[in-house]
Amino acid sequence: MNVSKLLLSACCAATLLSTPFTAMADTAKVAVSQIVEHPALDATRQGLLDGLKAKGYEEGKNLEFAYQTAQGNPAIAVQIARQFVGEKPDVLVGIATPSAQALVAATKSIPVVFTAVTDPVGAKLIKDMEKPNANVTGLSDLSPVAQHVALAKELLPNMTSIGVVYNPGEANAVALVELLREAADAQGLKVVEGTALKSADVQSAAQIVASQADAIYAPTDNTVASAIDGLVGAANQAKKPVIGGATSYIPNGAVAALGFDYYQIGVQTADYVAALLNGEQVSALPAKVAVGSDLAINLKAAQKLGLEVPQALLDRATTVEK
Repeated sequence: MNVSKLLLSACCAATLLSTPFTAMADTAKVAVSQIVEHPALDATRQGLLDGLKAKGYEEGKNLEFAYQTAQGNPAIAVQIARQFVGEKPDVLVGIATPSAQALVAATKSIPVVFTAVTDPVGAKLIKDMEKPNANVTGLSDLSPVAQHVALAKELLPNMTSIGVVYNPGEANAVALVELLREAADAQGLKVVEGTALKSADVQSAAQIVASQADAIYAPTDNTVASAIDGLVGAANQAKKPVIGGATSYIPNGAVAALGFDYYQIGVQTADYVAALLNGEQVSALPAKVAVGSDLAINLKAAQKLGLEVPQALLDRATTVEK
């Protein structure tokens, strides 16, 4: 090979190395593992997909978007994580705590972005929100539990107890219930707890809790979310209102809910994924709590229970279902 050809080859190699990912012919590969299908997490995934499109990564053009759900089973989440790691995508995304934990345990080299995770430090995904691990960062959806309890108290000024059903096997649920205990204690309320290790247990646990509490708090627990109709049904039977930790519970019959717009959480997650695809290092992307919260009121559900929603709540509501 003559000198001019060598110089041309070197020039081409340098150009390839300096060319941004988006300008190259390669297709970006993003693999998404979701613990279970329910409205909040599905909205997160759709927001991620739409957010990536807005950033220039479109499925079917320059984006390969793989997705699997574990159907609520952490063991299946582990299998999905191993499969995805073997396929060597550019970025892995874990939607909800168990799926994120499985991905983080499966690789130390492929970037992992967690999202819709309540307590990433407590779940041992990262050690510090400001200083993410070598290959792990993302978004927390830590619920404003104290505000949820205050909302319940505003709706039912004379309440003395609040009930909750949760899965003690989910780190995020345990963290939320601990926050609930603290917030309820500050309001002088007793907490009535029921546990459900799987979706099929939620309704029966809710029936017991509803018989002993003035209202039921539905946290952003994946097991509860996947069986929210059963929980609301049990509460309605006992003529007790459900206060939701997510606005996605409102169409299912929660009377009031304060929470994130999970579609927007997905859009915010896309910022992380796109940055990584564009060559950013994980170390430059601190983990953070998602931005934004909405107050939703279900007047129809309130009327069904004979509850009058204070005008002050209606005035603050982002959405009101009639």
